[in-house]
Amino acid sequence: MEKLLTYFPALTDLQQQQLQQLQGLYADWNRKINVISRKDIDALNERHVLHALGIAKVISFCPNANVLDVGTGGGFPGIPLAILFPETNFYLIDSIQKKIRVVEAIAQAIDLTNLKASHLRAEESEGQFDFVVSRAVTQMPRFVGWVKNKISTTQQHELANGILALKGGDLTAELQYYPHAKVYPLDRYFHEQFFTTKAVVHLPL
Repeated sequence: MEKLLTYFPALTDLQQQQLQQLQGLYADWNRKINVISRKDIDALNERHVLHALGIAKVISFCPNANVLDVGTGGGFPGIPLAILFPETNFYLIDSIQKKIRVVEAIAQAIDLTNLKASHLRAEESEGQFDFVVSRAVTQMPRFVGWVKNKISTTQQHELANGILALKGGDLTAELQYYPHAKVYPLDRYFHEQFFTTKAVVHLPL
């Protein structure tokens, strides 16, 4: 918790409690269903929770905003973001049903009421969203094809509605067709070595 509080000092007691519970819950679920790399489970706070919250360094989601997490896996970045923004609506989807089962169980265990999860492919999801978030799901051109019709035209944030993707490595080739994309390197916000090559990409749609 100390590391999370260093970067997010305004966490409430409830948020701290919910975030603290994640380590034990994921460790327990990972023994049954491999939702997180075995080598990463001991570094959950840094490599998963804090990484997911990198999006919160780029934007503060409005109350009643709608955010779609595509390819959420075991609940990242959606679960940490839903904890941090309790008045924002999060909808987490993944094409693998057992992973959605884990998301639902963890959300229920920490009483996360602003989150819904469904076993769906991106193309099958319905509704309009202020933002679509993701973490290392696929190349941007393919991802844009999945979600471009799911972005609401009603604007309520300073940042234009669109995609907020957690990415790693050299993004030059992947973003060459998106001149309006903005890259926010995460080592601006977090000092750990892990974040040296990590970034949040904002693509208005």
